Amino acid sequence: MIGRIPVLDVQPLVECGRRPAKAVVGETFQVSATVFREGHDAVAANVVLRDPSGRGGPYTPMRELAPGTDRWGAEVTPDAEGRWTFVVEAWSDPVGTWLHHAGVKVPARVDVELTFAEGARLLERAAAEVPKSEGRAVVLDVVDALRNTALSDARRLAAAQHAELAEVLRRHPLRELVTASRSMPVQVERRRALVGSWYELFPRSEGAVVGPGGEPQRSGTLRTAAERLPAVAAMGFDVVYLPPIHPIGTSFRKGRNNSLEPGPLDVGSPWAIGSAEGGHDAIHPDLGTFADFAHFVETARDLRMEVALDFALQASPDHPWVTEHPEWFRTRADGTIAHAENPPKKYQDIYPIHFDNGLKAYRGLVNETQRVLRFWMEQGVRIFRVDNPHTKPVRFWEKVITEINRTDPDVIFLAEAFTRPAMMRALAQIGFQQSYTYFTWRNDKRELTEYLTELSQETAAYMRPNLFVNTPDILHAYLQHGGRAAFEARAVLAATLSPTWGVYAGYELCEGTAVREGSEEYLDSEKYELRPRDWAAAEREGRSIAPLITTLNRLRRRHPALQQLRSLHFHRTDNDQIIAYSKRSIEPYADSVLVVVNLDPYHTHEATVSLDVEKLGLTAAQERGAELFPVRDELTGETYHWGRDNYVRLEPGRPGAPAPAHVLSLRPSSPTGGSPNDERQ
Repeated sequence: MIGRIPVLDVQPLVECGRRPAKAVVGETFQVSATVFREGHDAVAANVVLRDPSGRGGPYTPMRELAPGTDRWGAEVTPDAEGRWTFVVEAWSDPVGTWLHHAGVKVPARVDVELTFAEGARLLERAAAEVPKSEGRAVVLDVVDALRNTALSDARRLAAAQHAELAEVLRRHPLRELVTASRSMPVQVERRRALVGSWYELFPRSEGAVVGPGGEPQRSGTLRTAAERLPAVAAMGFDVVYLPPIHPIGTSFRKGRNNSLEPGPLDVGSPWAIGSAEGGHDAIHPDLGTFADFAHFVETARDLRMEVALDFALQASPDHPWVTEHPEWFRTRADGTIAHAENPPKKYQDIYPIHFDNGLKAYRGLVNETQRVLRFWMEQGVRIFRVDNPHTKPVRFWEKVITEINRTDPDVIFLAEAFTRPAMMRALAQIGFQQSYTYFTWRNDKRELTEYLTELSQETAAYMRPNLFVNTPDILHAYLQHGGRAAFEARAVLAATLSPTWGVYAGYELCEGTAVREGSEEYLDSEKYELRPRDWAAAEREGRSIAPLITTLNRLRRRHPALQQLRSLHFHRTDNDQIIAYSKRSIEPYADSVLVVVNLDPYHTHEATVSLDVEKLGLTAAQERGAELFPVRDELTGETYHWGRDNYVRLEPGRPGAPAPAHVLSLRPSSPTGGSPNDERQ
């Protein structure tokens, strides 16, 4: 039912308030609502944010976002984890109404003394609500001025219009007919749910030995993989993500390059989980022991990184589940168990789980999933990348994640769901803290602008994007054919467009050879064979873009603006191969970053970049007559002076040359070189 003053379309709102919107500690987000009333009297609004204990802080005044729209908004920042709520309060503003009328009547000499008398009475009421230490004397001085007939009418009116009075009443307004919206929920999680840099590696490839024909001679282990971690940490990554580390089945095992005829030494796909040596709660013997896994986790922790583990709810034909729980699988008409398919791809070595064999079987799957997750949580894993969650019922994940986060709210789930938008959004709404996206397939200016605007505005209240530039399954044609410049451009885009981004090992070496033209599969895919890399040789020979990645991750930690999602704004350029966008942060200190990228990996491009200075927080400087302002290119160290319209020229990246981009800071970074919002501080 509509209140005395309508408060409509309150945002952020997920599923009509049935599910909480999302935020993280220290994240600033906008609360907005449509507020109006009958007639011509002024209205105003504010937000009351309540912490998990129900304690409300001082309310935050809202402003009309655009004149005449009746849409009001304010930014709020929760400072602790837990279930928060917010309420929008709308109210009649008698002082604002009087100021408008006085501004018209007094100059026209209409009811002058009556108008001043009414204003004095209103401000006396307002003064009673203002603490002495907060400016009560300022309000009472204006009351005196309004009643002082010795002053000119102009001076009396000017006293009421003074900015100092407006500021006091902004903090302590006189409110009438206060009408509150219903309470809206916000789930506030730890910052890693929003901000992080991910690095994916296969432990079996790190330290592996292969023969001259690529045949495996010795698998890498968790111990040898741990030796790679200092280099990963040196590039600035926060999360090291491991594909499944469990025993691999032998039935229908895939050979190199996804061959259906494996050789006797082929190692198989880690996603074909389960053998006589165990299932989801076991470690492949070639990788080592649980003591070795503990060493890996501890090494990562000492380097200020977290370990994320793949959770793939499926089984090889050799998994213990197949014989112990046949009710968890779908049986075909010929009595065999159905293998996984994603036409035209077939995965004969994997049995998908079936969820519709009765309530008892379903409950068994829920319990076993929680058991396995908690088992690995006890081993130190607090982040899970969930493989293909869109092939399981949404309600299943809602149950599992709700139960895990009920006792362990710090555990983060990343949904690897490259599927229809409705499913991706639903998974995010029911609990997944992060989501893979279509970023890999968005490569031109229009696609990037439209899609990232959607991610940063339309779905930002519940869906947090993790922009992986590549995965073991996805090598986009842009990278296959674009060379080093393509890898550099995509790294800059992913690292600066989203608070969370990721790379799969080998990206820094610009590995871009597909198994065949038109395919997104890598040649000699690491999914099916050992792929040791000579990292040191790549560095010596200048084939690595690790220095750029290191710089990008350092900038992400230094600049709170790059840790934001919702402040993303695109600026106009007159060349479709040049994209420009900015991010802005107010807390913990004012910070703006502007990024300009050449999307063409083959050619140099020039453009005029036309800036929306308000989105950069530069309106005040422009009003003071500062036509130009300094910007520092964080990739090269050069300083420029920019204005509303700016010429840029960007070349494709090449060894020894700058990346095909500007990353421009418009505010100084933290004096200590790091942000208080950075979990690695």
